[in-house]
Amino acid sequence: MFALGTHITLQIKNPANNLFQKTVDLINHYEDLMTVSRLHSEIMTVNQNAGVKPISISKDDYFLVKRAVEVSKFNAGFDVAIGPLTRLWHIGFDDAKVPTRAEISAKLSKIDPAQIALNDGDHSVFLKQPGMELDLGGIGKGFIADEIKQFWLQNGVKQGIINLGGNVLLVGGGSHENQTWTVGIREPFESSDDYFGILATKETSLVTSGIYERFLRKGNKFYHHIIDPRNGYPLKTNLASATGITPKSTEAEVWSSLGFFNGPYGFQKYLSHAKSAVSFIFVTQDHQVYISKEIANNFKIVDPAYKIEALI
Repeated sequence: MFALGTHITLQIKNPANNLFQKTVDLINHYEDLMTVSRLHSEIMTVNQNAGVKPISISKDDYFLVKRAVEVSKFNAGFDVAIGPLTRLWHIGFDDAKVPTRAEISAKLSKIDPAQIALNDGDHSVFLKQPGMELDLGGIGKGFIADEIKQFWLQNGVKQGIINLGGNVLLVGGGSHENQTWTVGIREPFESSDDYFGILATKETSLVTSGIYERFLRKGNKFYHHIIDPRNGYPLKTNLASATGITPKSTEAEVWSSLGFFNGPYGFQKYLSHAKSAVSFIFVTQDHQVYISKEIANNFKIVDPAYKIEALI
């Protein structure tokens, strides 16, 4: 199916009747709550009342916003308040453009997670400055994947795969020895849909942030969609992708962003904030691979153009 702005694949071994349709309904429910691509959603109501008043939202949305604000305050690249900048560039949509420096400067003053007031009592969110906008694009799909998994487990699913546009969550034991899964790690380049490596893993989630997921070409210039909230432009990096691996997809999505912004060594100073163990596979634009020591023995490169540069 197509939803959440991406292509979604759902696989279940021996599904119960109507389980796929019920899962589609669940995805649509969360998209209705979280989207900023339509005029009406809970998050859009929060945005439309920036500088006006707090808005009470559902428990699920509030939990997600609260976690996103917590991570945003690291000032490490991930920023839930980045909405004004993503809307300005709008990379991945038909009206994408390269903004002027003046337009970017005007939006940067609105990117401040410290100006987001949260109230646990009534689950309200208040954006203190007019023009501020939340964007859950860096965490929302992970949360939805986790919710789908819980729904499947409650309905007796023993084995399945949730793939929300490259945000992969494995459910149950795999079909290989010791109930492992074999996951192909995609080449993070525009011209390829092939895998450069294979990871054998237990039930987990893998989420990749990369420069070729969505992009804009203007003349001979290339602009990827990962905007740096600190300067308003696509992040300058030698990385092509960062894959975060951790049991919960919500956290895997957060850490893939933190990894992409901070690189194979810089992310490590934030690990004390992780809610579970996190592993990484980094790929540079010249095909060098950095991989976490704890998964190195279960990872195999299958494309000779790539080489492991270092264990981290």
